[in-house]
Parts: sequence; C-alpha cells; structure tokens
Amino acid sequence: MSELSHLERAQALVRDVNKDAGTDPLKIGIITPLSEPGDATAGELVTRGACLGAEYVREHGGARDNRQIELVLYDDQATARTEGMFRSAAGQMAKLALVDEVVAVMGQWHLRTTPWVVDIATKYDVPIFVENGYSEITAQKRRNVFRHYFSVQDRVPLMLDFAAGLGIRKVGMVCADTAFGLHTGDTLERYGSAKHGMEFLRFDFEQDGTPDYPGMLGKIRDYGPDLLINGGVIRTNYRIFEAAVEAGLLPGTPVMVPFSYPLRSNDFWRLTGEGGVGTIWPAMQYRPSWPGMTDIGRWFTERYRERYGDFPPDTALTHFTDVTVVAAASRAARSDGREDLIDALEAMEFPTWRGPIRYERGPAHWHHTCPELVLLQYQKRDQGFDESAIIYPPEKATAEYLPSAALDTV
Repeated sequence: MSELSHLERAQALVRDVNKDAGTDPLKIGIITPLSEPGDATAGELVTRGACLGAEYVREHGGARDNRQIELVLYDDQATARTEGMFRSAAGQMAKLALVDEVVAVMGQWHLRTTPWVVDIATKYDVPIFVENGYSEITAQKRRNVFRHYFSVQDRVPLMLDFAAGLGIRKVGMVCADTAFGLHTGDTLERYGSAKHGMEFLRFDFEQDGTPDYPGMLGKIRDYGPDLLINGGVIRTNYRIFEAAVEAGLLPGTPVMVPFSYPLRSNDFWRLTGEGGVGTIWPAMQYRPSWPGMTDIGRWFTERYRERYGDFPPDTALTHFTDVTVVAAASRAARSDGREDLIDALEAMEFPTWRGPIRYERGPAHWHHTCPELVLLQYQKRDQGFDESAIIYPPEKATAEYLPSAALDTV
C-alpha cells in the first residue's frame, strides 16, 4: 500500500477531530498548502496544530454557548498547476467565506498567496490569522487581519545587528525568486547597508528552474565574504548548503538562514551534514527547556509529543494558538457574527503558550503582537534544536557564539 500524501493525512486528521464537533459547531477555516508546488509539509503541520486546538477547546469548556469547533480544510494549491497559486488560493478562500460561512480563517503559509487571500477575507469581513505574510500585511491596518508570529521585518534587525557586532561587513547572499526569498533579501540588503554600512554580493535564482548553484557559490567564495546568508526556501535551501560545501565556503564561513527550518533537526542534519554546523537562525523562545512555557503551552507540547513522538514545530504551535484565540473570542462576543468576533478579538486579552497577548491598533501595525526573538546556533553536528545555543541577544544567551574554528563538525 502506498504512503498517504500530506493532503490525505491532513484530511484524515480533520475528519477525526470533527467527529466530536456536535450539531451546531463553530466553523473555522484552514487554507494551507497540502500539495505541490506548495510546502505541503508546512500545511500538514498547520493542520496538526489546528486539530489539537479543537481538542483543547473541547476539553476546556467549548466555544460560544458550549459549542465545539468544526474545521473546514482546503488545500490552497488545489488548482495551482492549471491556474497558478494566486488564483487557486483566492478561490479556496472565497469558498470558505461564501459557501462554508466560517467565522475565521488561518493557515496561509506562502507570501506569494497571502495578499490575495487576505484581500478576499477583507472583502467578506472574515477574521484571518497570518503567519509568514509580508511584513507590511499588518501595516495595512485592516480590522480583520491578526498576527502573533514574527514577520521578516522583525527578524532582520536581530540577524544583522548581531552580525555587525562581530565586525561583519561583506555579505554573500543567495535568494530564491519567491515572494519570501525576494522580500527577505531586499529587507536584509536595505537594512544592512543603511544601518551598518554592509556590502552585499547577492544572487537571485529561479526557485522552480535549474539554477547554477556551484557557479553562484563559487563567485561568493571568490568575493571573500564575512557571512553567507542562505535565502533559499523549501528544497533549494538544502541545495545551497550542498553547493556551499562543494565550493569550500562551508564549513568555515559563518552562515545564517532567515527562517526556522533548522528546528526540524532530523531533516536538517540529514540534508546538510557537516555543512550545517555553525548555522544561525532567528526563532521564538520556544523549546522544551524554556522555563517560560505556560500551562496552555505545556498542554499542547505534551499532547503533540504523545500523538506524534516529537516536540512540535512552531508552525503547529501558531495554529493551535489561532484556534484557542478564536474560541475564547467567540465566548465573549455579542453574537457569532464575524463583525462581533472582530470586536472581541480587539477588546480582549488571550492566554497563550508565552503568556497573555492583546491585538492592538499600533501606530505602525494593527493586531501584530510579536514574540520575543533570539538567535540560535548549532555548534556541533547532530544537535537537537533544544540543545542549540541561544547566542543573542546577550541577556537571553545560553552560550557564546562559536566561530568556525571552534565548531565540532564530527
């Protein structure tokens, strides 16, 4: 029998949790990538988190009027191969808003589809929770858009202020031509040159093409960078590690990646080997040894580990939190209408894995409550992510940064 696909596994999870939704459930939509060309692994993690959120709500008093959560799942890549990712994602969002009549939506992963999905959600006044959206999504000051994750704009100063403190001035950077890759590369280059006088040798490549990785990394090697930034995304990020090893850049050159895929430590080491030693990346203070985890966070991490045998990635955590927040807001709202739910989301404080949060209308961003961020470093081969060193900022550090010569690649 062939192995189930990401989509099939996600659908089975939703069917299972919906068995206990009752006759008058509160419907929450999940629109996330569950097939190619999207990041289907991320979509499955999104679904796991949301399903555990529905379980938590069921075990802790239910949603409005003791109702249960019903999840309505769509693969935002369903028609991507025939009509493109944008139209596919927008079409699934329209179905959630008009046909399924969900009270809120979550699960958007790709930057390239997020603006389209958010536009549809705004048109129909659907509260939507975003994760990896553009930095500017919450700067557009829409009443219906909420985020409690961190944006590209949040992580870049952390990365480059640390690098500047090491005396780094010459940066080699390779970026996928996806919305995330280009947006991240532009933000890094703009901030680094303006704030720290850094120089960049940057190569952008076609994510879905056949890039000359050895050629790009060879030119960066000849440039003599103080730092390599691997701006590849799913699949291409590991090809860049491989080419950097072949070019002699790794191990030996400090390397940063702009998002948290090293947290999936088993996959990371399997696909990078010694080239992954020394990798630095931005992340939330979220790991088994962190003492700040609240009761709701411990419930989630223990249930996830019991169910899946491992500590949950932050992608699953974020969407677990989305569901519990919507349920809490529904209990306090004047009605189960979307407008009243938005009012409650703006008015309340919500318990989360990191403590209470509020969605406020800030001067620059609305409804964006960023967690505290740190930089992590793998300092020896095959470390688990909970063993990785917090190296910055200094007041959060668990270990000093180790330069290449001090790293254990064995």
